[in-house]
Amino acid sequence: MPYLHSPNSVTSAERQITLVPSVKIDPRIKDDILSQIQEEQVVIVHCSCKSPIDSGIRIWKTTVLIDKASGNRSTLHHAENISVAPEWTYIQAGKTFRFTLIFAPLPRTCEFFDLLEDIPEAGGFFIQNIKRNKSDVYHVNIG
Repeated sequence: MPYLHSPNSVTSAERQITLVPSVKIDPRIKDDILSQIQEEQVVIVHCSCKSPIDSGIRIWKTTVLIDKASGNRSTLHHAENISVAPEWTYIQAGKTFRFTLIFAPLPRTCEFFDLLEDIPEAGGFFIQNIKRNKSDVYHVNIG
């Protein structure tokens, strides 16, 4: 026979565990909560770039992801290991330079998107038709 506690021998931790009510969430509310959580996620794009000559590289705050179906633009939140315009990061000839961009989430319905460095001068990059994946983490080669 299992050992039984008398009411006076139950610890406060055991009382807390037994007093926590079971919570059931209405499926409609649960779906809404899950979609809100998904909307809070970010899109991570790991980039690599190789230059044949010594050169400078930078990213503009106006770099966006564009949903192919809706045209929705996800804005750049953060750039890691690369300067933001007007500053420059210099790279050596023949070396592969890697950096990471973090964007606002794409719409849940997005299946393909473009990566656009939308800048007021020549030299911005444009990578088309990136296929969406479940992790929202991507690797691209620039130039």
